[in-house]
Amino acid sequence: MNPETKRRLRLLFSLFRPRLAALAAGFAALLAVDAMQLFIPRVIRDAVDGIAAGSADEQSLFRQGLVIAALGCGVFVCRYGWRRLILGASRQVERDLRARIFDAVLGLDAPFFHKNPPGSIVALASNDLNAVQMACGMGLVALVDAVVMTLACIGFMLAMHPFLTLIAVAPLPFLALATALLSARLHHRFAAAQKRFAELSEFCRQSFAAIRLVKAAGIEARQTRAFGRIGRSYIRDNLRLATVQGALFPFSGLMGNLCLLLVLLAGGRLVIEGAVSVGELVAFISYLFMLTWPMMAFGWVAGLFQRGMTSLSRIMKVLDSRPVMAEPSEPLPLPAMDKGVRIELSGLNLDSGPGRRLLEGIELSAGPGLLGIAGPTGAGKSLIAAVVARILPVADGCLFINGVDANRISPAAWRGLVAFVPQHSLLFADTVRANIALGRPDAGLAEIEAAARAAAIHDEIMAMPAGYETVIGERGVSLSGGQKQRLALARAILSDKPVLVMDDPLSAVDAATEQEIIANLRKIFRNRTCIVASHRFSLFEEADRVVVIERGRVTDRGSHRELAARNPWYAMVAARQAMDLKP
Repeated sequence: MNPETKRRLRLLFSLFRPRLAALAAGFAALLAVDAMQLFIPRVIRDAVDGIAAGSADEQSLFRQGLVIAALGCGVFVCRYGWRRLILGASRQVERDLRARIFDAVLGLDAPFFHKNPPGSIVALASNDLNAVQMACGMGLVALVDAVVMTLACIGFMLAMHPFLTLIAVAPLPFLALATALLSARLHHRFAAAQKRFAELSEFCRQSFAAIRLVKAAGIEARQTRAFGRIGRSYIRDNLRLATVQGALFPFSGLMGNLCLLLVLLAGGRLVIEGAVSVGELVAFISYLFMLTWPMMAFGWVAGLFQRGMTSLSRIMKVLDSRPVMAEPSEPLPLPAMDKGVRIELSGLNLDSGPGRRLLEGIELSAGPGLLGIAGPTGAGKSLIAAVVARILPVADGCLFINGVDANRISPAAWRGLVAFVPQHSLLFADTVRANIALGRPDAGLAEIEAAARAAAIHDEIMAMPAGYETVIGERGVSLSGGQKQRLALARAILSDKPVLVMDDPLSAVDAATEQEIIANLRKIFRNRTCIVASHRFSLFEEADRVVVIERGRVTDRGSHRELAARNPWYAMVAARQAMDLKP
């Protein structure tokens, strides 16, 4: 057994451990079912031999019928029991493993999501997880049942007639060889099919998330054709999988029927010769019929386990992933903040790959008050905001809070100090109240309303059908861009954290509303450490200092007035925006 298989089995055992008692009871019920099924042919043998010998009467046949009926009822009860216990445990394992996947994904950071789109993660938590559940549920039951029934049936058959048993099991080595050969190919083909399913899920997610763009651009037909191409590839990969998987089960059935043919030929001759009785042959064939299911099951189980193990390997890659911003081995406590919070960037470099430098030598400091970050599109403003919010990892000695290196502090503790308003507002399909109170679910309605007023969104919320209890659509689809931004801003204000980082927070807000929000935020800017990256310079009139970023470098710094007087690019943009504000 290779190390990877051992790791997968250890994971499964850890999930099954709390349910070992239920599994033991379930497998006891399964063994009871097998024992009762194995006893029925013996009753039939005695009945047939009694009829053939002329010694049977109505009472003996009635008693034997009652025994068979009682065994049938016992099979019914025990079969319900093992299905309830074993399959129930497999569903609980599925639930726990899904929770582990969800928890693991939430603990990862931006680099992981750059390589793994949401569609592939959703595929893990649906298609792959279902394959694992099937292997741990019906697969495990079928394996145990097949092994027990195979050994028991062969044992009873050997006791009845060893030579006839050897004839009956002669084709089994061919079944074992075929199963081994086909299972190896099954693994690779199932992995390819699962990968294609992830691509299909991601394309679906992207198309539905951007449905407004799809409609506005009139590309429905093009998206449908692209979806069809991926769908055809998915079908092709599944058909390649089916050619292997589909061969296992029929081949097992063929071997079972071949065994039956051999037994009928050899057993019939033995009955004619008087070596075995008619009842013994009937019982032998009954055991052979019971053996046919395990022979077919081995092929089905082999495919099921291969699919389950392949899916479990894909899941474990996510469970084994670690965030780039890992928890420090010995995290330092947060520094004293009685005199406010000072954020410093020192010699910050940020690359997106070999030879692709996005930020270079960034030096800036933000204390209590407002620091503005200006620059043309693509200059790196959003990257700096993401670094300060600890969304993106940085090297040691590049980011500090009150003189302490960020990499020596727990990322969760750092984020507990920072309220972040991203460039693209993210909202949940929940009530307006729940979206604003996301960071403070215990906040009262009065506090939520105060934050909404500061973000100049309260009146519009009250105009909604249910006010603050109005449920907004997925990603806030029922709201305008400006309303989304202001809800996100209200969420950050309500969080009342000592550091506020905003990335172009008012780009979709009209000029009049923007001025109202700025007036409301003046007090917040004075009491917190605020960093605002924006194309709208009206925010910078309240700033203590503004830095200009161009091509990933700081090219100028000063107050809004100083930059408007001496920096040509800054003066040009400020003048244009001032003209736009004039009535």
